[in-house]
Amino acid sequence: MEVPNPVQVGPVKIGRGCPLVLIAGPCVMEPGDLTYQLAHRLKQMTSELGLPLIFKASYDKANRTSRTSYRGPGMEEGLKIFERVKAETGLPVTTDIHECHQAATAAKVVDLLQIPAFLARQTDLLEAAAATGRPINVKKGQFMAPWDMKHVVAKVIEAGGPGVLLTERGTTFGYGRLINDMRAIPIMQETGAPVVFDATHSVQLPSAGQGVTAGERPMVPVLAKAAVAIGVDALFLEVHPDPDKALSDGPNALRLDDLPGLLQTLIQIRHAIGLA
Repeated sequence: MEVPNPVQVGPVKIGRGCPLVLIAGPCVMEPGDLTYQLAHRLKQMTSELGLPLIFKASYDKANRTSRTSYRGPGMEEGLKIFERVKAETGLPVTTDIHECHQAATAAKVVDLLQIPAFLARQTDLLEAAAATGRPINVKKGQFMAPWDMKHVVAKVIEAGGPGVLLTERGTTFGYGRLINDMRAIPIMQETGAPVVFDATHSVQLPSAGQGVTAGERPMVPVLAKAAVAIGVDALFLEVHPDPDKALSDGPNALRLDDLPGLLQTLIQIRHAIGLA
């Protein structure tokens, strides 16, 4: 089984011999123009640094701690927002899907389909995403060993998927806490697939708030620098102008104004280890 590497996502290539790629955006599409503003700001920031960008946002957060938590505008409105983002910025976009029937509809607009960590073993969902002809980013389940992700890769490629990314986003460590075993990055790269590191979800404290997920935002840069030093292919970051007011995952989102300095450091680390 030949695993494509690098993987083409719109105009962006991720993987072997390619520059570090940033996948970034808000956790969820919030009411108003925030999604568009973030897309434009992120494009400006990354263009100045010569860093390839894939814009990320969720139109439906289906796995919230509480049923009263904000979920987003839904698929129909969310895809319209993505269409406008792509028309205005030229950026490729990614979002998560949760059910098989969503794959084909989302793929009409979305360049990279994301499979949430809780659903990483769902064969029907993986095969439905692969059948769209879009590349797929599968987040490693918090309950999964990194070496077991080879089976995920096989499911996607054998179902005809044009490419698959694997994302490390922490492993459950008791109640309400995640840890990162950084060995997961090279272990998952051994599957042949490019590997992404999710530095923001990795600092989550699941369900540790009052009906919401808490987080350790100061640890985001620490983990991001470690992952880039190891040689990860892409970095995933959720960002927000004012994370304390974000409608989802604010405690582990990076403040937008803190992003340029972190990216500059990551690019320096990347060059220091001899990668593009």
